[in-house]
Amino acid sequence: MQLLIAVINEEEKLDEILSGMVELGITGATIVSSEGMGRVLSHDIPIFAGLETLALRSRPQNQTLFSVIREDEKVEGVLRLLKEICGDLENPATGIAFTIPVNQVVGLAPEIGDEGDEGGPI
Repeated sequence: MQLLIAVINEEEKLDEILSGMVELGITGATIVSSEGMGRVLSHDIPIFAGLETLALRSRPQNQTLFSVIREDEKVEGVLRLLKEICGDLENPATGIAFTIPVNQVVGLAPEIGDEGDEGGPI
């Protein structure tokens, strides 16, 4: 089981990403509006105003997606999906995605195709 965290720099692509996740059988995610460090430092803290290059690469708002995914194959599918929709994540200001192992979870809704796994300790 993995926690997928993805920062989507082009928020207009979020609907396509969420639709693709549903097609992969992932029906749960939390989306949070977020802002990158470069933008905050260059716009809100005058001492860092010289960081214009960071601000130019950042967007006013990002969308950060969190999703606990039970199956590794689905995690790989979502990472492929993100690359297809967002482009090469190695490019600046595209986004970032990573996973963290999850040992326990409570309150997780079943994914499409789950056989009633309650999501308890592994």
